[in-house]
Amino acid sequence: MAESSLRAYKFRLYPNKLQILGLRKHLWISKNLWNKLLAFCKGIYAKTKRFPKKTELQLMVKGFGLYSQTQQCVSHRVFESIKRMFTLKKKGVHCGFPRFKSFHNMKSLYYPQSGFKLGKKLKVTPFGEIAIRKHRKIKGRIKTLSLKLEPTGKWYAVFTVEVELEHRVNCGGFVGVDLGLKSFASLSDGLIIQNPHHFKKYESKLSFLQRNLSRCKKDSRNRNKAKHKVALLHEKVGNSRRDFLHKLSASLVSKYSLIALEKLNPKEMSEQQLGKSIHDAGWSMFSNMLCYKAESAGSRIVFVNPKDTTKECSECGSLSKKNLQDRTHNCPICGFSLDRDLNAAKVILKRATAGLAECNACGVGTKSSVKEARNPVN
Repeated sequence: MAESSLRAYKFRLYPNKLQILGLRKHLWISKNLWNKLLAFCKGIYAKTKRFPKKTELQLMVKGFGLYSQTQQCVSHRVFESIKRMFTLKKKGVHCGFPRFKSFHNMKSLYYPQSGFKLGKKLKVTPFGEIAIRKHRKIKGRIKTLSLKLEPTGKWYAVFTVEVELEHRVNCGGFVGVDLGLKSFASLSDGLIIQNPHHFKKYESKLSFLQRNLSRCKKDSRNRNKAKHKVALLHEKVGNSRRDFLHKLSASLVSKYSLIALEKLNPKEMSEQQLGKSIHDAGWSMFSNMLCYKAESAGSRIVFVNPKDTTKECSECGSLSKKNLQDRTHNCPICGFSLDRDLNAAKVILKRATAGLAECNACGVGTKSSVKEARNPVN
């Protein structure tokens, strides 16, 4: 049996005024249903010290006004959110109980199996045929559909598609990648990719729009206009970041057969220092893009322990302390001198290929390493 994987396709929708009213009404019903189920769970727990089962919540959603499977999905999400809370608490992660939602926090309608058909237009129960811009062909079997409302007011259709993986042979070389903030990435072969600083380009304009928004009276028409302008600018920043990361990740997986990176935790790092710059760089997004693109490109992604990659010498392996201001690696033992980030990239590649024999060792290419590559960030 051929190995398969899931892919997501996102297309812009252009519903008419009547369909927009219907879509927003269903979001409102979903919000009310979520809050009703969450209040029921809290009430049951207060009386019996237990939460209701999944089947109990499913029975409550019948005849609520949504498509049948969409209603069930709301109940499943409530159940899974409570279950996830207990799972995280058992792991020692601080988290709160799921919250009641406002209309602005309910952003999507989910169709897990049926209720939609894609042709020249997207036919969705009960909204009829919605104009859609299919900017690319869908490859594979469509499994689910999400109708998503963005903060800018734009509607999108997100299809989850099951595709068969093509096992290609990539004859490219090996490369280590050191992600950074001054330069986005330094490659072990000497290539340095500059950091575009997407957010920084628009930071002053965004702060101006945010000030205008804060001055507007709540629930006023001017506030809604100001809020829309802020959302449009955030969308522009996000689109430019994704475009840069998509092009870079596609270029790397087509050129190299093995790509080695540090197994970083950007969320934890951003809480300590330089959070705005780390989020702007999009390290997690870049790692995830590399992983799923490598599956179809015949490349392999290997994550190594990031400890002391900047201190270690790529020539002799000795450690030397460096401050953040020290941008050049000067080894006191062997005298090797190189740019700090390029040296770290070589160390990353060295760790990924340590003991490599005939391009398959140290778990490279094994099932365990593929599983780690698909889930690079916790």
